[in-house]
Amino acid sequence: MYIVVASFLATLAFSFFLTPIIRKLAFKIGAVDNPNARRVNKTPMPTMGGLAIFIAFNLTNIFFLRKEYPSSQFWPLLAAECVIILTGVLDDVFELTPKQKIFGITCAGLVIYFFANIRMTTLTLPFLGTLNLGLLSLPITLIWILAITNAVNLIDGLDGLATGVSAIALFTTGITGFFFLTVTSTYVSVWIFMLVAALLGFLPYNFHPAKIYLGDTGALFIGFMIATFSLYGLKNATFITIIIPMIILGVPITDTVFAVLRRFLNKKPIAQADKHHLHHRLMEMGLTHTQTVLVIYGIALIFSMISLLYPISNVLGSVLLTIATLLGLELFVESIGLVGPERRPVLRWIWKVLKKKKDKKQ
Repeated sequence: MYIVVASFLATLAFSFFLTPIIRKLAFKIGAVDNPNARRVNKTPMPTMGGLAIFIAFNLTNIFFLRKEYPSSQFWPLLAAECVIILTGVLDDVFELTPKQKIFGITCAGLVIYFFANIRMTTLTLPFLGTLNLGLLSLPITLIWILAITNAVNLIDGLDGLATGVSAIALFTTGITGFFFLTVTSTYVSVWIFMLVAALLGFLPYNFHPAKIYLGDTGALFIGFMIATFSLYGLKNATFITIIIPMIILGVPITDTVFAVLRRFLNKKPIAQADKHHLHHRLMEMGLTHTQTVLVIYGIALIFSMISLLYPISNVLGSVLLTIATLLGLELFVESIGLVGPERRPVLRWIWKVLKKKKDKKQ
């Protein structure tokens, strides 16, 4: 335990002191976000901050905690991380196309699938039993990695937003893994906590007003690591092991799902960026930059607390909890107009029911 605590503090310190160095490097190599209609920054802002997180995370793992991790997974995962980091750096400097970024994420996913053996293999569902995924194992694993990685990338729209939400999600994942996975798998939680430390060391420079952005270097890396770590609990997937990471990642998944739905209903290209994401809607309601980020942190914490109820619930309780969560989420989404101010079916139905009851009383 002592070495884990010391390593956590060392990772945090490495990240904190490396970030200013990476900031200077970003300016020198042209990894800079210039102001435009879609960006919130008013001055050129260095990106590529994720490189500091990546270096701090791996310095500790290689030099202090190397014996804690199985070599069969440690080195392949490190190789996959390097692929993701290279993809992110190239995008921050040269701006890759969406297809090129997907290619980079897919290559990293193939590394952990074939060389680290981190993958979904079976799926157990209530009343249906256990299904062996067989040939579907590869595409399902890659789709999961691509979806989660891009979901985290999508919420990286305000200072400190993706960093803080990811730290909350990862910490919850680590706690869940430590208490509900087998003892032989606790190294996964240690791995996760080191990434949390790297994020916390970076956050002071990334919180509003930011001195450096995560960039795609950071957003892709964090998303990829979250997707990979969640796969440890999804190797033999069940209803519970699938729903827990989805609830933990409620903020990025919600924003992504409703962004796709919004663009589909408005007959816009799915990949077309817009300014109607969760953080945009909250700011349009009058919240300041900092208030918006803190509100979304609060939402992420609510999702995390809900996720911790699943391991102690039976199947029926888990189903009811999921239904209640989805209903509450739908009401929240409709109330802020995430899909569109005119698309509020549940709220309109509630309003009609209440109006009918009022009319009957009169």
